[in-house]
Amino acid sequence: MVRALIADDQELVRSGFRLILELAGIDVIAEAENGRDAVEPTRTLRPDVVLMDVRMPELDGIEATRRIALSGVPSRVLILTTFDLDEYVFQALRAGASGFLLKDVGRERLVDAIRTVAAGEALVAPTVLDRLVAHYVTRPPAQLAKPPEIAGLTQRELEILTLVGRGLANPEIASELFVSLATVKTHIRHILQKVDLRDRVQAVVLAYETGLITPGATH
Repeated sequence: MVRALIADDQELVRSGFRLILELAGIDVIAEAENGRDAVEPTRTLRPDVVLMDVRMPELDGIEATRRIALSGVPSRVLILTTFDLDEYVFQALRAGASGFLLKDVGRERLVDAIRTVAAGEALVAPTVLDRLVAHYVTRPPAQLAKPPEIAGLTQRELEILTLVGRGLANPEIASELFVSLATVKTHIRHILQKVDLRDRVQAVVLAYETGLITPGATH
């Protein structure tokens, strides 16, 4: 059974999410009313997924996500917010979030997203990818230096990282490069290990940060 922690400063929202998740067979093991109260329970209880609001008192969801990622626990964070703003998408993904959804998402979509993230997959919705593209096309962050770790990737791994950055799924990458699906999965696993990334979402961010993706090459 998938185990989840809900972090939101509104009790009514937390109760609503708990009801939706428990009816779907997801075990809600804890709740937190701010980011600070979400970090320690995540470290000790290690839920599969933390459903994290962005704007909360004491500590916002972005910083809480960053602290959870740095703690080394396997828990994955799914950002859920009412604010459909570029800055939150970018900051959340760089902080280590494995997904980003708006609070007006449907019940089935929410449950599917939690199960997807819990299974170790990243939730890179096309709208999120579009915002990431827009961020780097219109506001390239000059302060981001090219990570030296990318120099250790093979040419094939660089090709696959580029395709991941373009938003292609594993079967599409396999078709593009004329290799097996198992080969693609192996390469992606090696990429994540070599560059010390948590998941596919951070691989997408890395592809932009290092300049592997250029404007117009995302679709």
